[in-house]
Amino acid sequence: MADHAPATYELVEVKSEDIMAERTSFYDGFMKGTTWGVGLTVGILVLMAIFIV
Repeated sequence: MADHAPATYELVEVKSEDIMAERTSFYDGFMKGTTWGVGLTVGILVLMAIFIV
C-alpha cells in the first residue's frame, strides 16, 4: 500500500448570525410547506365530502 499524506482541515470561524439566518430560512420554508399541505388535505376532504356523499 502507498503511504498517504495526513489529511489537512481548514477551520473556518462560524458566526451565530449565519447559523440563525440558515435556521430561520429553513423554518420559514417548513412552515410554508406545512400550511400548503394542510390546506391541500382540507381541500381534498371537502371535495370528497361533496362528490362521494
